[in-house]
Amino acid sequence: MYTNYSVLMSVYSKESPLFLKQSIESILNQTIKTNDFVIVLDGLLTRELNEILCYYKDNYDCINLVQLEENIGLGLALNKGLKLCKNELVARMDSDDISLPNRCEKQLDRFNAEKNLSVLGTQIAEFYEVPTKTESMRIVPTAYSEILKFSKRRSPFNHPTVMYKKTEILHLGAYSDIKRKEDLDLFLRVLSEGMYAENLREVGLYFRSNRDNYLRRKDKVNCINYIKTIYRYTKKGYCSYTCLLYTSRCV
Repeated sequence: MYTNYSVLMSVYSKESPLFLKQSIESILNQTIKTNDFVIVLDGLLTRELNEILCYYKDNYDCINLVQLEENIGLGLALNKGLKLCKNELVARMDSDDISLPNRCEKQLDRFNAEKNLSVLGTQIAEFYEVPTKTESMRIVPTAYSEILKFSKRRSPFNHPTVMYKKTEILHLGAYSDIKRKEDLDLFLRVLSEGMYAENLREVGLYFRSNRDNYLRRKDKVNCINYIKTIYRYTKKGYCSYTCLLYTSRCV
Protein backbone atom coordinates (compact mmCIF):
# COMPACT_ATOMS: atom_id res chain seq x y z
CA MET A 1 0.00 0.00 0.00
CA TYR A 2 1.55 3.29 -1.14
CA THR A 3 0.80 6.22 1.17
CA ASN A 4 3.75 8.50 0.33
CA TYR A 5 5.32 9.73 -2.88
CA SER A 6 8.22 11.94 -3.87
CA VAL A 7 8.11 14.82 -6.36
CA LEU A 8 11.00 15.44 -8.75
CA MET A 9 11.64 18.84 -10.36
CA SER A 10 14.60 20.51 -12.07
CA VAL A 11 15.15 24.28 -12.24
CA TYR A 12 17.66 26.25 -14.32
CA SER A 13 18.59 29.92 -14.58
CA LYS A 14 16.14 30.96 -17.30
CA GLU A 15 13.00 29.91 -15.40
CA SER A 16 10.40 32.53 -14.52
CA PRO A 17 10.26 33.20 -10.75
CA LEU A 18 6.46 33.64 -10.91
CA PHE A 19 5.94 30.42 -12.85
CA LEU A 20 8.23 28.52 -10.49
CA LYS A 21 6.28 29.73 -7.48
CA GLN A 22 2.96 28.73 -9.05
CA SER A 23 4.33 25.31 -9.92
CA ILE A 24 5.67 24.63 -6.41
CA GLU A 25 2.41 25.83 -4.84
CA SER A 26 0.41 23.44 -6.99
CA ILE A 27 2.38 20.54 -5.52
CA LEU A 28 2.28 21.77 -1.95
CA ASN A 29 -1.50 22.13 -2.24
CA GLN A 30 -2.15 18.54 -3.37
CA THR A 31 -5.03 16.75 -1.65
CA ILE A 32 -2.48 14.16 -0.49
CA LYS A 33 0.70 15.98 0.53
CA THR A 34 4.15 14.81 -0.43
CA ASN A 35 6.73 14.24 2.29
CA ASP A 36 9.62 14.55 -0.17
CA PHE A 37 9.85 17.30 -2.79
CA VAL A 38 13.26 17.08 -4.51
CA ILE A 39 14.19 20.17 -6.52
CA VAL A 40 17.44 20.02 -8.49
CA LEU A 41 19.13 23.36 -9.10
CA ASP A 42 20.70 22.71 -12.50
CA GLY A 43 23.65 25.10 -12.27
CA LEU A 44 23.76 28.60 -10.80
CA LEU A 45 20.40 30.38 -10.64
CA THR A 46 19.34 34.02 -10.49
CA ARG A 47 18.92 35.79 -7.17
CA GLU A 48 15.13 35.83 -7.58
CA LEU A 49 14.94 32.09 -8.18
CA ASN A 50 17.25 31.36 -5.24
CA GLU A 51 15.16 33.53 -2.93
CA ILE A 52 11.98 31.67 -3.85
CA LEU A 53 13.59 28.26 -3.36
CA CYS A 54 15.17 29.26 -0.05
CA TYR A 55 11.80 30.50 1.19
CA TYR A 56 10.16 27.16 0.51
CA LYS A 57 13.14 25.27 1.95
CA ASP A 58 12.90 27.28 5.17
CA ASN A 59 9.13 26.92 5.51
CA TYR A 60 8.38 23.38 4.30
CA ASP A 61 10.10 20.31 5.72
CA CYS A 62 9.41 18.29 2.57
CA ILE A 63 11.60 20.49 0.35
CA ASN A 64 15.02 19.06 -0.53
CA LEU A 65 17.20 21.35 -2.67
CA VAL A 66 19.98 19.67 -4.65
CA GLN A 67 22.56 22.16 -5.96
CA LEU A 68 24.59 21.22 -9.06
CA GLU A 69 27.76 23.18 -9.73
CA GLU A 70 27.05 23.54 -13.43
CA ASN A 71 24.15 23.17 -15.84
CA ILE A 72 24.09 19.59 -17.13
CA GLY A 73 20.68 19.46 -18.82
CA LEU A 74 17.28 18.14 -17.83
CA GLY A 75 17.82 14.40 -18.16
CA LEU A 76 21.06 14.24 -16.20
CA ALA A 77 19.77 16.68 -13.58
CA LEU A 78 16.69 14.51 -13.04
CA ASN A 79 18.93 11.48 -12.60
CA LYS A 80 20.77 13.24 -9.77
CA GLY A 81 17.49 14.04 -8.05
CA LEU A 82 15.87 10.65 -8.67
CA LYS A 83 18.60 8.84 -6.75
CA LEU A 84 17.85 11.05 -3.73
CA CYS A 85 14.08 10.56 -3.72
CA LYS A 86 12.96 8.86 -0.49
CA ASN A 87 9.86 7.08 -1.79
CA GLU A 88 9.32 4.33 -4.34
CA LEU A 89 6.71 6.36 -6.22
CA VAL A 90 8.05 9.53 -7.84
CA ALA A 91 5.89 12.19 -9.48
CA ARG A 92 7.54 14.33 -12.16
CA MET A 93 6.82 18.03 -12.21
CA ASP A 94 8.11 20.81 -14.45
CA SER A 95 8.95 24.21 -12.99
CA ASP A 96 6.44 26.19 -15.05
CA ASP A 97 3.37 23.92 -15.12
CA ILE A 98 0.51 23.60 -12.65
CA SER A 99 -0.74 20.30 -11.25
CA LEU A 100 -4.42 19.97 -10.46
CA PRO A 101 -5.01 19.55 -6.70
CA ASN A 102 -6.03 15.88 -6.90
CA ARG A 103 -3.52 14.76 -9.52
CA CYS A 104 -1.22 12.84 -7.16
CA GLU A 105 -4.08 11.39 -5.11
CA LYS A 106 -5.59 9.86 -8.25
CA GLN A 107 -2.23 8.46 -9.30
CA LEU A 108 -1.60 6.97 -5.86
CA ASP A 109 -5.04 5.35 -5.97
CA ARG A 110 -4.29 3.75 -9.32
CA PHE A 111 -0.90 2.41 -8.22
CA ASN A 112 -2.55 0.86 -5.17
CA ALA A 113 -5.23 -0.72 -7.36
CA GLU A 114 -2.83 -2.08 -10.02
CA LYS A 115 0.27 -3.67 -8.49
CA ASN A 116 1.98 -4.30 -11.85
CA LEU A 117 1.91 -0.63 -12.84
CA SER A 118 5.32 0.95 -13.49
CA VAL A 119 4.43 4.30 -15.12
CA LEU A 120 1.21 6.29 -14.94
CA GLY A 121 0.55 9.58 -16.73
CA THR A 122 -2.43 11.86 -17.26
CA GLN A 123 -3.85 14.09 -19.97
CA ILE A 124 -2.80 17.75 -20.14
CA ALA A 125 -4.56 21.01 -20.94
CA GLU A 126 -2.31 23.62 -22.55
CA PHE A 127 -2.75 27.30 -21.67
CA TYR A 128 -1.08 30.63 -22.45
CA GLU A 129 -1.99 33.04 -19.65
CA VAL A 130 -4.86 31.71 -17.52
CA PRO A 131 -4.55 28.03 -16.49
CA THR A 132 -8.26 27.35 -16.72
CA LYS A 133 -8.50 28.89 -20.20
CA THR A 134 -7.51 25.92 -22.33
CA GLU A 135 -5.90 26.58 -25.70
CA SER A 136 -5.44 22.93 -26.66
CA MET A 137 -5.24 19.43 -25.22
CA ARG A 138 -2.70 16.66 -25.57
CA ILE A 139 -4.65 13.46 -25.30
CA VAL A 140 -2.67 10.23 -25.01
CA PRO A 141 -4.02 6.65 -24.91
CA THR A 142 -5.09 5.20 -21.58
CA ALA A 143 -4.98 1.42 -22.19
CA TYR A 144 -1.66 -0.44 -22.28
CA SER A 145 -2.29 -1.98 -25.71
CA GLU A 146 -3.05 1.43 -27.21
CA ILE A 147 -0.03 2.99 -25.49
CA LEU A 148 2.20 0.38 -27.11
CA LYS A 149 0.77 1.11 -30.54
CA PHE A 150 0.93 4.88 -30.08
CA SER A 151 4.53 4.77 -28.82
CA LYS A 152 5.84 3.49 -32.15
CA ARG A 153 5.20 6.94 -33.66
CA ARG A 154 4.64 9.43 -30.84
CA SER A 155 5.51 9.85 -27.18
CA PRO A 156 2.76 7.98 -25.31
CA PHE A 157 3.01 10.01 -22.08
CA ASN A 158 2.94 13.65 -21.09
CA HIS A 159 6.26 13.76 -19.27
CA PRO A 160 5.42 16.39 -16.58
CA THR A 161 2.43 14.28 -15.51
CA VAL A 162 4.01 10.89 -14.98
CA MET A 163 4.39 9.06 -11.71
CA TYR A 164 6.69 6.05 -11.78
CA LYS A 165 8.45 3.49 -9.60
CA LYS A 166 11.91 4.69 -8.70
CA THR A 167 13.63 1.31 -8.52
CA GLU A 168 12.34 0.22 -11.92
CA ILE A 169 13.38 3.45 -13.64
CA LEU A 170 16.84 3.31 -12.08
CA HIS A 171 17.15 -0.34 -13.11
CA LEU A 172 16.67 0.78 -16.73
CA GLY A 173 19.42 3.38 -16.38
CA ALA A 174 17.01 6.32 -15.89
CA TYR A 175 17.28 9.28 -18.29
CA SER A 176 19.75 9.39 -21.17
CA ASP A 177 21.62 12.55 -22.14
CA ILE A 178 19.49 13.30 -25.20
CA LYS A 179 18.56 16.97 -25.53
CA ARG A 180 14.75 17.42 -25.40
CA LYS A 181 14.06 13.74 -26.01
CA GLU A 182 15.32 12.19 -22.77
CA ASP A 183 11.70 11.45 -21.83
CA LEU A 184 10.81 9.71 -25.12
CA ASP A 185 13.91 7.54 -24.87
CA LEU A 186 13.03 6.53 -21.31
CA PHE A 187 9.42 5.72 -22.17
CA LEU A 188 10.42 3.57 -25.13
CA ARG A 189 12.85 1.70 -22.88
CA VAL A 190 10.08 1.13 -20.33
CA LEU A 191 7.71 -0.26 -22.94
CA SER A 192 10.28 -2.24 -24.93
CA GLU A 193 11.30 -4.00 -21.70
CA GLY A 194 7.70 -5.10 -21.14
CA MET A 195 6.89 -2.87 -18.17
CA TYR A 196 3.20 -2.14 -17.66
CA ALA A 197 1.97 1.44 -18.05
CA GLU A 198 -1.25 3.43 -18.27
CA ASN A 199 -2.57 6.98 -18.56
CA LEU A 200 -5.51 8.33 -16.62
CA ARG A 201 -8.39 9.69 -18.67
CA GLU A 202 -8.53 12.87 -16.64
CA VAL A 203 -6.45 16.02 -17.06
CA GLY A 204 -3.91 16.11 -14.25
CA LEU A 205 -1.87 19.15 -15.23
CA TYR A 206 -2.13 22.56 -16.84
CA PHE A 207 0.77 22.82 -19.29
CA ARG A 208 2.14 26.32 -19.89
CA SER A 209 2.55 26.97 -23.61
CA ASN A 210 2.96 29.78 -26.14
CA ARG A 211 3.99 30.30 -29.74
CA ASP A 212 7.68 30.02 -28.84
CA ASN A 213 6.99 26.63 -27.30
CA TYR A 214 5.33 25.46 -30.50
CA LEU A 215 8.28 26.64 -32.60
CA ARG A 216 10.67 24.91 -30.20
CA ARG A 217 8.93 21.60 -30.85
CA LYS A 218 9.56 22.10 -34.57
CA ASP A 219 13.15 23.30 -34.38
CA LYS A 220 16.05 21.37 -35.91
CA VAL A 221 17.54 19.94 -32.69
CA ASN A 222 14.19 18.69 -31.43
CA CYS A 223 13.25 17.07 -34.75
CA ILE A 224 16.64 15.44 -35.31
CA ASN A 225 16.72 13.93 -31.81
CA TYR A 226 13.13 12.74 -32.17
CA ILE A 227 13.96 10.89 -35.38
CA LYS A 228 17.23 9.54 -33.94
CA THR A 229 15.39 8.14 -30.93
CA ILE A 230 12.75 6.40 -33.03
CA TYR A 231 15.51 5.10 -35.34
CA ARG A 232 17.38 3.65 -32.36
CA TYR A 233 14.32 1.65 -31.33
CA THR A 234 13.70 0.67 -34.93
CA LYS A 235 17.13 -0.98 -35.00
CA LYS A 236 16.23 -2.74 -31.76
CA GLY A 237 13.08 -4.11 -33.39
CA TYR A 238 10.59 -2.22 -31.25
CA CYS A 239 9.50 0.28 -33.93
CA SER A 240 9.02 -0.50 -37.62
CA TYR A 241 10.57 1.33 -40.57
CA THR A 242 7.06 2.38 -41.56
CA CYS A 243 6.71 4.09 -38.18
CA LEU A 244 10.13 5.69 -38.62
CA LEU A 245 9.09 7.08 -42.01
CA TYR A 246 5.86 8.42 -40.50
CA THR A 247 7.78 10.13 -37.69
CA SER A 248 10.31 11.61 -40.12
CA ARG A 249 7.50 13.27 -42.06
CA CYS A 250 5.50 14.53 -39.10
CA VAL A 251 7.93 15.96 -36.54
